[in-house]
Amino acid sequence: MIPTRQFHVFLIFCGLNILLPACSPQEQLNHKQSDNQNAASPTSAAGDEERVDVLFYIEGQLCQHLRKIYQDKSGVLWLGTNVYGLLNYDGDSLSYLKDIEGIAEGRITGIREDNKGNVWFSSSGGMTKFDGSTFTNFREDEGRFNNEIWSFVIDKSGTFWLGTHEGVRLFDGESYTDFPIPKGQVRDTTSIISYDRVSSVLADSKGNMWFGTDGFGICKWNGVGFTNFTTDNGLCDNNIGDLFEDSSGNIWISTSYGGMCMFDGKSFRNFATEGLIDGVEAGAIYEDKRGNIWFAVEHHGVYKYDGESFVNYNEKDGLNTSGVLSIYQDREDRFWFGGWGGLFRFDGETFTSVTKDGPWER
Repeated sequence: MIPTRQFHVFLIFCGLNILLPACSPQEQLNHKQSDNQNAASPTSAAGDEERVDVLFYIEGQLCQHLRKIYQDKSGVLWLGTNVYGLLNYDGDSLSYLKDIEGIAEGRITGIREDNKGNVWFSSSGGMTKFDGSTFTNFREDEGRFNNEIWSFVIDKSGTFWLGTHEGVRLFDGESYTDFPIPKGQVRDTTSIISYDRVSSVLADSKGNMWFGTDGFGICKWNGVGFTNFTTDNGLCDNNIGDLFEDSSGNIWISTSYGGMCMFDGKSFRNFATEGLIDGVEAGAIYEDKRGNIWFAVEHHGVYKYDGESFVNYNEKDGLNTSGVLSIYQDREDRFWFGGWGGLFRFDGETFTSVTKDGPWER
C-alpha cells in the first residue's frame, strides 16, 4: 500500500501531466497564423497560412481539466486548462487558442487583467500578456530561474507578485527579480512538489502580502518584516493550496491535508476538525456577490458558507467531478465551476456540464 502522503504526491503529478493517452480525437480546429510570429487574435490568428490543430477530448467536455476562469473588462470569458492552453468565449463563439504563437506551453495557473487592459496569464512556461491583438510570452531563457509559475497577483501599485517553483519573484512586465522569504519552522519538512515552491499569493486589503508554501505554512510580509504561520500557531496544515480574503477581512486558507481554515487576524478556525465539513484536501475559494463563501474539497464537491452554516453540493446536484479547481461568478451572474471533467454551470440549485455548445447564456 502506498503511504497517504506519497500517494497524494502521485495523484498531483498525474493531474499536472494529464496521463490520459486513451482520449481519442473528436474535432479539428483551424487557426490562421500570420508571418509575424508574435501576433495573434483571441479568436483566431490573422493571416493566410492555415494550420490545423487536433485537440483531444473526452466526449461531452470542453476539456479534461479546467484550472482557471476569468472575465476581462470587455466581457470575454477566459478559461485556462492543463493541456489545451487557453479557451475563450466572447459572447458569440468559443475558441481554442492552443499553440498560438506567444502563448506559453503548459498548464495555465492564473489569469488577471492589469490597469491598462492587458490580460496576463501565468503558466508552467512563464508569464504571457495579451494586449487585445497580440500574445507575448516572458520567460527566463538563461537558466537562472525556473519558469514554472503557480500563482500571481497584481498589487495596487501595479507590481506583479509571483509564486513560483523556486520561491517568490517580482515581475515588472518585462523581467523578473527574486524576493526571498523566510521559511516557517516546521517539524516535517516534506514538500508535495518542491521545497521552495510558493503555491499561492494574496495581496490583502491592508497592503499585506501573503505567501502559501509547500510544507512550510504561510509567510506574511507587511512591507517592513515577515511573520510566519504554521500548525504551531493553529494553522490546519503546512501545505497550502489557496489563499483568499473575504469582504470582512478574514483570510481563508485551503490546505492539502488539513481541510479549510479561516484566520480572523487573531486565531485560526479549522472547519474539518470542528466537524462542519468533510474532507481534508481543500481547493478553490471564492466569495459570491451575496457574500457567501464557496470552496472546494476533493471528493466532496463544494461548500457554500453564509456566515452561519454550510451547504454541500456534489454529484447529487449534478456536480459530476471529484475535484473543483476554480469558481467564478461573472458580470452576467453566470456562476461557473471548473476542474476535473471541464466546466460546470450553477443555476442556484443544480449544476450542468458545459459542452462546446454551452449552455453559455441564460
